[in-house]
Amino acid sequence: MVPGLLLRGFASGHVQKDKQLTTSGPYAYTRNPLYLGSLLLAAGFAIAARSWWVVAIMLATLLLIYVPVVAGEERYLRNAFPGYDDYARHVPRLFPRLTPYGNAGGEYSSERYWKHREYEAAIGCIVMLAILIVKLVIR
Repeated sequence: MVPGLLLRGFASGHVQKDKQLTTSGPYAYTRNPLYLGSLLLAAGFAIAARSWWVVAIMLATLLLIYVPVVAGEERYLRNAFPGYDDYARHVPRLFPRLTPYGNAGGEYSSERYWKHREYEAAIGCIVMLAILIVKLVIR
């Protein structure tokens, strides 16, 4: 879960929603580092829960929610930012490339992290871990 939180936090400090196409930081390796971070979080919870139904729920969520959301975001980005097509040709949608795309010179901003309220993911993790601990104690 920790790698997922770190990736989401790092990505949220780079993204400048609706202002410019973000290609720096983790966006130089994958077009969707926030969703990749969420996938890592979900995998961590599924492993910690030791339950196949949790895995099934996570996979269903990914397919039913994230796939259409990503498609919609890509349409928006393609229309809003002329450089998106080139970026999309060179940077994978989800699983990262090994070398950074272009000039990955953007800087991380803790102000953007707080503005995007990414700390809520950490709070959610703590709540989910507490639930898993309670489940473990009750058993």
